[in-house]
Amino acid sequence: MPFNLSPPKSKHDASGVENLIRSMMKKHRTPFMLIRRSVLERQYQRFRKCLPEVTPYYAIKANPHPGIIKTFIKFGASFDVASAAEMKEVLGAGAPPSKIIFANTIKSAEDISFARKRGVRLMTFDNEPELYKLAEHTPGAQVLVRIKVANHGSVVELSLKFGADSDQGMYLLRKAKTLGLVPMGVSFHVGSQSTNVENYLQALEMTAGIFKEARENALALKIVDIGGGFPIQHFDNEVGVNFERMASQIRREIKTLFDKNVKFIAEPGRFLVGPAGVLVTQVMGRTFRNNKNYYYLNDGVYADFSGMVFDHCRYEFKTLRRGQKFLSALAGPTCDSFDTLSLNEEIPELYTGDVIYVKNIGAYSCASATANFNGFAPAKLILV
Repeated sequence: MPFNLSPPKSKHDASGVENLIRSMMKKHRTPFMLIRRSVLERQYQRFRKCLPEVTPYYAIKANPHPGIIKTFIKFGASFDVASAAEMKEVLGAGAPPSKIIFANTIKSAEDISFARKRGVRLMTFDNEPELYKLAEHTPGAQVLVRIKVANHGSVVELSLKFGADSDQGMYLLRKAKTLGLVPMGVSFHVGSQSTNVENYLQALEMTAGIFKEARENALALKIVDIGGGFPIQHFDNEVGVNFERMASQIRREIKTLFDKNVKFIAEPGRFLVGPAGVLVTQVMGRTFRNNKNYYYLNDGVYADFSGMVFDHCRYEFKTLRRGQKFLSALAGPTCDSFDTLSLNEEIPELYTGDVIYVKNIGAYSCASATANFNGFAPAKLILV
């Protein structure tokens, strides 16, 4: 039986968002993206409440805006980075090195050396050549072996490119120790926007097997990184796995399979920042084509709708204008026909200057936008 991804939204919630949009349009030109601090806090506290044993490391690739990073620092969050550039962002915002995991299994020698100089010690890997590189450039680093796990039902598959076979996990951890590194535990990722809790449960069982084998070989592992992939709602009436129910099953499995002294961490990105984002665009032109209204917006797939391409994401388009709805098409502003957002939206008839907005778009949108393709800049990001 499907469950709502989050509590149902009331009409008051919708009117609050639309009142905020109207207020911000008096101060800013579109396109702009609103990131609501109250929602960042709500999602962070929701994660902490549902998975109290798991420390969240915000995956800044979801949205690396400095204001968002500083907001999570105030909440006490830790951070997942994939490069020296991301590390600089987080350290520059005031996060201590002890609250950072360098969670890219393939790292350049330069980035590894940068991490060592800045005191970032916790890292992931999934292959033997990477261990030699780590041993050379950051001796004594604390390492987690990332294993390949099932990604069934996840929107974005992340085990195609990363992860060692689980039966190689113990060998790689022993190898890390012989090279002077400090084997700390196991990492996995079930894929992005995962609505199948079985992926987590199976991955935890595989990880527990590696921990058991490690104990039998006098290797004390301390950390399990359960990755990210926690789903959010993109449509108001979307159904899927309830996060609270998913979290309770993960907690039960953790308590069943692991000792109390094992530390758990996670790398949520979309879950923390996605629901906070509201993208506001305007109609810049219209026509009648293929027996439907065709609207051209001042933002598209090369900018803040990039998640439609890189994140396989679908969004719910909303309008401030009310009235009878008609089958319509929406396109971005560039001269590329690929820059088409939808060919089958049911929306009221719109005119030049009318607003179309999208909620739950704070993650993997502006972060992967192409800067100024065709001369069109991405949306201005505004924290409110």
